[in-house]
Amino acid sequence: MSTDQRDHAPATGLSTAALSDALDRLGRPGALLGIAPLQPGTRMVGTAFTVRYVPAGSPPGTVGDYLDAMAPGQVAVLDNAGRLDCTVWGDILTAVADRRGIAGTVVDGVCRDTRRARDLGYPMFTRGAFMRTGKDRVEVAEVGGPVSVGGVLIRPGDLLVGDGDGVVAIAAEAVDEVLRVAREITEREGRILDDALAGATIAEARGRHGYHQLQRAEP
Repeated sequence: MSTDQRDHAPATGLSTAALSDALDRLGRPGALLGIAPLQPGTRMVGTAFTVRYVPAGSPPGTVGDYLDAMAPGQVAVLDNAGRLDCTVWGDILTAVADRRGIAGTVVDGVCRDTRRARDLGYPMFTRGAFMRTGKDRVEVAEVGGPVSVGGVLIRPGDLLVGDGDGVVAIAAEAVDEVLRVAREITEREGRILDDALAGATIAEARGRHGYHQLQRAEP
């Protein structure tokens, strides 16, 4: 297990829903709008390795060999400006990333060669799939700088958590606080469910444990 995975092991049992509620309570952004898993049941936890793309120049630059610089437990976070007309991730990258223990890939844009990712169970979170290559259409502008994905600013080392509901990004300096609040929310929601299943009305169970205040900003 990598250092990244060990450091963020407490996040592995938390849903993106709970983490999103925690971000809301703390007044922080982090829910990546429009980014969805390639397949149901996908789970991803890791730290961001960032790559930013721009339209290709003349002559066109490379789409990048950044994977060689990544460490196990990191997430490839690719900012392709939400483009749906060309991909920046495909078959070769999926196979190599899976073999090297990369935690997953998040693309503000599309991917291709999806069968490989599905067969391997590799965590892919994107705006969809499209077969057309990004070569000669886009090029890498920066590796290791800030990127924007789904309207959220992500920096190298930020924590990415993905599941069937999508992806949240948590700023590195806020991870401990967000995880603490998310655990509290998860525990309180668990007590609400226990009470409701034991016979309490939904209104009673929610009122008893402050359901409607769980995500509200703390005074």
